[in-house]
Amino acid sequence: MTGAGENWLSDGIDDSGADFGLWVPGVDYLAAWRVARESADRLNRAFLGAGFELSEVRAVASTNEDGRGVVRVTGWPDALERLAWLLESHPGDGVA
Repeated sequence: MTGAGENWLSDGIDDSGADFGLWVPGVDYLAAWRVARESADRLNRAFLGAGFELSEVRAVASTNEDGRGVVRVTGWPDALERLAWLLESHPGDGVA
């Protein structure tokens, strides 16, 4: 998934926005990122279980400018269309 030594971020999906890399002194970004990484790893396992390859869609842990953990889903448009179809076809009970 997102472990050290894996080439998970260099296969053509660019997830860095315009504000990527801006840090505010005194904000504990690392703790929030660790929590986000756990969630991203769980979501990536779910993607794999649903038949997706992490080279086409994946969850990426990050933090925002306030130091809160953020998980972004990034991927190729066709894979995200398949993901949207999968989610829409299994609406659940309406509870998030």
